Amino acid sequence: MKNVRRIGILTGGGDVPGLNVAIKAVTLRALDHDIEVLGLRRGWASMLIDPSDPAAIAGTTVALNVDTVRAIDRTGGTILHSSRTNPSSVKPDAVPAWVRPDERVGKGDGKVDCTRHAVRVIEALGIDALVAIGGDDTLSFANRLHHENVSVVAIPKTMDNDVVGTDYCIGFSTAVTRSVDMITNFRSAVGSHERIGVVELFGRHSGATSFYAAYLAAADRAIIPEVPFDIERLAALLTGDRDRNPSNYAIMTISEGAVPKGGTHMESGEEDAFGHKKLGGIGDAVAKELKRLTGIDMMFQQLGYVIRSGPADTLDRMVATSYGILALEQLAAGKSGTLVALQGGTYTTVPLDVVAGGMRPVDVAALYDAENYRPRVGEIAGKPMFMF
Repeated sequence: MKNVRRIGILTGGGDVPGLNVAIKAVTLRALDHDIEVLGLRRGWASMLIDPSDPAAIAGTTVALNVDTVRAIDRTGGTILHSSRTNPSSVKPDAVPAWVRPDERVGKGDGKVDCTRHAVRVIEALGIDALVAIGGDDTLSFANRLHHENVSVVAIPKTMDNDVVGTDYCIGFSTAVTRSVDMITNFRSAVGSHERIGVVELFGRHSGATSFYAAYLAAADRAIIPEVPFDIERLAALLTGDRDRNPSNYAIMTISEGAVPKGGTHMESGEEDAFGHKKLGGIGDAVAKELKRLTGIDMMFQQLGYVIRSGPADTLDRMVATSYGILALEQLAAGKSGTLVALQGGTYTTVPLDVVAGGMRPVDVAALYDAENYRPRVGEIAGKPMFMF
């Protein structure tokens, strides 16, 4: 790996609290090493610009220094903005005109791989190495660039906490903390009206957010994508929960990616560049079916973007800062193709190739009662802080 004098940093996918904290940490540690930092706006969309157009470069890049990052850790979101662009999978009619014919590689699904153009953009910007912050999708293209001999180190972020190779992803603690607070407050209304409350949370393939929110807020039931549910059994369980509650109410959580037995995900809209349609609506559908089966009035609450908005909590600030420092130190030491991680409570790195192994699900056998749809945590000794 050549000597690193200028790095690029970007954020991709959904925003989470802690992104700005990580950006600041990377920038300040880079300046300690006399390394210039270039912020790349809109995630991997920054790799599809015309590198010969000064206006395109000016609109896509921002110099990061002490002044520009001084106060960004006090706010949520990402100052670099984001997108769900995947340069290795672009619809033919979306390929920019300036992408050369030799940079367009046809794929079996009809889409176009523009990775060669992305490499040319990186070279044109004079970037020696990249820091990519994102979830599985963002990190998958970071890994692709690594295999194209681009120096890259990745930082995991996602509310679902499902990136393989690490126990923790930036944004998870804040999302769960806010979910627990809102579920606790939601009890007031549900209990006052003696109803059943259904709370829908993020989670496409991993039920970590639903699991932990239910576990920590003592919700009666938690539905997760890893275990298809029987709506009639769920109705009977919640009716019993309500009957046993002195305030005559019950409350449950459900992941947006939850699937009823024999059913499919509730999706809408077109697929994004990574092949995902928008999830959502399962909670509302379940609430309506539960009312039909039980005759009990429901209260449905979808906790969506609000739980990933605003500044990070203390744990996310700490991890994001440490991840940012570790990522930069990897590049300064000449390392590439690594994912910074937490394993067993210790900061470490793993090969970026691990992201090709899919997503990390809830450990159902160890931690979830699949018969009764609720967390089941037995022996605590020997488990990491985040139990899976």
